Amino acid sequence: MNLHKLLWPFISLYVSAVMICSCKREQVIPAHADFSYEIVNNNFTVPVKIRLTNLSSGGNQYKWTFEGGSPATSDKRDPGEVVFNQAGSYHIKLETWNADSREEKTVLLAWDSSVTIDFMPEVLVNEFAPAQVKIHNKTVGASSWRWTFAGGSPATASSQDPGTISFAAAGDHVITLTVNNGRKEFTLSKTITLKPVLAPAFSIEPSFDDEDYQAPLTATLKNTSISGLSWKWTTTGGTISNPTDSTPQIRFDAPGTYTVTLTADNKKETRTVSHTITVLPNTNLRTFSGVKLGINTAHGSMGSFFSTSLRKKFKAGDDLSADGKEVDIVFFGLNKNFVYNRFTSPDSAATYVFDPIPGAANVTIINSIESSPYASLMTPAVFDAMTTDAALRAIPIEKSEAAWQQFDAAVVPRIVLFKKSNGIKGAIRINEFVAGETQSYIIVDIKVQKEP
Repeated sequence: MNLHKLLWPFISLYVSAVMICSCKREQVIPAHADFSYEIVNNNFTVPVKIRLTNLSSGGNQYKWTFEGGSPATSDKRDPGEVVFNQAGSYHIKLETWNADSREEKTVLLAWDSSVTIDFMPEVLVNEFAPAQVKIHNKTVGASSWRWTFAGGSPATASSQDPGTISFAAAGDHVITLTVNNGRKEFTLSKTITLKPVLAPAFSIEPSFDDEDYQAPLTATLKNTSISGLSWKWTTTGGTISNPTDSTPQIRFDAPGTYTVTLTADNKKETRTVSHTITVLPNTNLRTFSGVKLGINTAHGSMGSFFSTSLRKKFKAGDDLSADGKEVDIVFFGLNKNFVYNRFTSPDSAATYVFDPIPGAANVTIINSIESSPYASLMTPAVFDAMTTDAALRAIPIEKSEAAWQQFDAAVVPRIVLFKKSNGIKGAIRINEFVAGETQSYIIVDIKVQKEP
């Protein structure tokens, strides 16, 4: 048998197998690399998370490379989320292959830096207007800056460090910083509050005993300045207790017109203000006009006691535990008809239906001056003409029968004399008897020495 014929079936079978394998190999799908990505929350500021979806075909092996990412590589078909913690541009590469082919895809993505926005305004020297404010920028991660300064000069700036800004006016000033990291803006505002500008001011307030502005005069220099820190007082006359005190005392021993000047400083400005005061000659006489003193039934509502030193009237029920010793005038009126009236010493008040006066002093009273040796020395005309205490100094005002006599409403005006235990003398001029049932009263003027 021919050998060719013998082997032909086997040769045919081999050729067919080769042809079948060749046909099958031509039908293999080539590897194709593709993928998509999603920026989680659309946040391009680190840390950035991306979510990857593998869209490849034909391959059965995969290799991911995440430049700057965590994880850095993966051989999974779908690696899930990848985190990038550093700003910059990074490649993401996918390789896929099969037995016959291999392909890769690379994309370049850019992440923005994280931003911590902060700044500190430092008010230089102090917070009084006008002020210089130095801006300390503490922002991290920004690539551009935009500043606005409400009420400032300059009003805006675009530099990272704007330096020192001037603010002229007092009040609230808003400073706003807006920064950008290339894709996203961040804004922060802070408010500075400036105190008012320096404005020196003061008043000269005489002491209680010197409200008549007569020498010698002691007064308080009441400082009402705004935004001052230190003070210097000067005067063209008089003596200032402490020229650098905020509110010192000043004394003028002689009459005249004086100028007092305050210089105020707040480490930014120095300003001055001046006032004048006229000190009058000393008359040693104090005058009260139109004082109403009620009869005994009006003591609870109107008052029948008076203190020339306190310049104050007292009525029933008032607390006299401290002031009782200062009461020097006590009027007793029997009834609305004024048939029996008299002034009495405070230490005898209890004799005339009044409660005892705590600490009451003894006062010598001359109720009926017409029955005394002083009738010609203190008439209503003399009383009205008194501008000093000369007339009072000329009258001894000693205890006598006239001191205890009562009077009625027949003589108007009527003069009553008194002398306090410390030697201070005074005169009362009764101007009117006003009938008003239980609320009847008299109207008097009083002139009294300030010193004996």
